[in-house]
Amino acid sequence: MRKRNLSRSRLGAGVASALMIGALITGLPADVWAAGGLEMSTDYPGVTASAGENLSFGLDFDSLSGDSMDAALSVESIPSGWEGYFSGSSGEITKVHVDSGSSSAESDLATFNLTVPDDAEEGTYSIVLGADAGGENTDTLSLDVTITTAATGSSSFSAEYPEQEGAVGSSFSFETALANNQAMPQTYSLTAEAPDGWQVSFSSDSTQVSSLDVEAASSSTVTVDITPPETAEQGDYTITCTAESANETLTMDLTVTITGTYGLEVTTSSGNLSLDAYANDEKSVTLQIKNTGNVDLENIELTSSAPSDSWEISFDESTIDTLEAGATTEVTAYITPDSDAVTGDYMATITATADETTADAQFRITVKTRTAWGIAAVCVIVILVCGVGFVFKKYGRR
Repeated sequence: MRKRNLSRSRLGAGVASALMIGALITGLPADVWAAGGLEMSTDYPGVTASAGENLSFGLDFDSLSGDSMDAALSVESIPSGWEGYFSGSSGEITKVHVDSGSSSAESDLATFNLTVPDDAEEGTYSIVLGADAGGENTDTLSLDVTITTAATGSSSFSAEYPEQEGAVGSSFSFETALANNQAMPQTYSLTAEAPDGWQVSFSSDSTQVSSLDVEAASSSTVTVDITPPETAEQGDYTITCTAESANETLTMDLTVTITGTYGLEVTTSSGNLSLDAYANDEKSVTLQIKNTGNVDLENIELTSSAPSDSWEISFDESTIDTLEAGATTEVTAYITPDSDAVTGDYMATITATADETTADAQFRITVKTRTAWGIAAVCVIVILVCGVGFVFKKYGRR
């Protein structure tokens, strides 16, 4: 009997030595190395939640034996009324394939989704998951969920300043906060619903993103850039932004107000703002009044500033009732220089004024002497010269 017990003792010592040697070779603890060739783990095996909450646990799988294997997944135990299932990239799953020597590269190979019933009472509940690839390639994972009425708050997607305004051609940038108040990390997909032709993009740390990972009980800053089309009309526009994870859908409304742009221009069809005129003689010029804004203008008044009060400037239409955005209308101006105006250049200003904006144009008016009067003056001078010559010739010798 003593020999048998001694043999057993020596056998036990040999097994222990083998376990220690295996642990040294693999670099793993002796108890893990002895458990077989498969390990299932999660980053957060203990969480706090509230009744009615949906939880998800990312599962990692390690092949400790160096062999590839297919592991069947199961829920070994779960509280009554609680529901859970495994999912992968293709949907709900029952098995995972673990490559040989896989470790951290296989992070989140599967996800365990857990639904806490609405009537769950406060306390700590345990869920045990199983992974079985046959033989010693098995493992279990215990999850502890503590239910408390003050477990978590509501997550949010919000902007401190959700309204902005600007003229057509402006771009808008909103600084927003995506807060994950759940007990688990969340991956949020970011989308936006905007009017046709509008461009919306999301960025984090100056990098454009379409999804964002947010740790539990923390928040991340998301910049929402919005560019309206050049054809956007004046008015208010709502852009609905959505951050959606496996457990929740968060929405946020941003408002962009496109303000009117107002502008007038006074010119001519050729763009020439100069003309020739004669003293006390009416001269007409065709003006073009342009609405260069994106809003219709009403009751546009035409006025003038002449070189002196004795000049006359009038219009065939001194008021334009309505001038649509981008439209042009023609008005004739009549300019009559002073009868005593001498030859030279004069400046006159014509102004178009609406309630929202005003514009003016300066015209250079060159007053000239008519050719007939010039000839008459020459004739008078010639007659005077001839008369003086005659007088000298007739009476100069006396």
